[in-house]
Amino acid sequence: MAIWFAEPTVAAVNAFSKDTLAEHLAIEITAIGDDFITARMPVDHRTAQPHGLLHGGASVSLAETLGSIAATLCINSAEKICVGLEINANHVRAARSGYVYGTVRPIHIGGSTHIWQTQIYDEKERLVCISRLTVAVLDRKEK
Repeated sequence: MAIWFAEPTVAAVNAFSKDTLAEHLAIEITAIGDDFITARMPVDHRTAQPHGLLHGGASVSLAETLGSIAATLCINSAEKICVGLEINANHVRAARSGYVYGTVRPIHIGGSTHIWQTQIYDEKERLVCISRLTVAVLDRKEK
């Protein structure tokens, strides 16, 4: 049984990222399962640090993007919004080229907070980074 409020599609979620950091970093959602979302991000001039390695901030951006999308897909977005409270990351291995792949899964989905864990792997399926994001679920306020 899926955890999502509605039935999201990969195309719709990718379209939602237009003109955002996710688009700038070329983060692309590749799969949505019953309780996970997977995306890929290139290791290139947009995501590398000066030594040619994947920038830790890019990994964190991938993790926060995935966790924020997942949290938003679990709520009624006509009534609520999700905002980040805290994120941490452990960088386990360097990536130098190709793509990294992140998969987010819930640790806790509550009425006022969610906790999401993202594992990021390189193309050889080696762990690059593990991250945990806490989001607050807030009432939507009309502008």
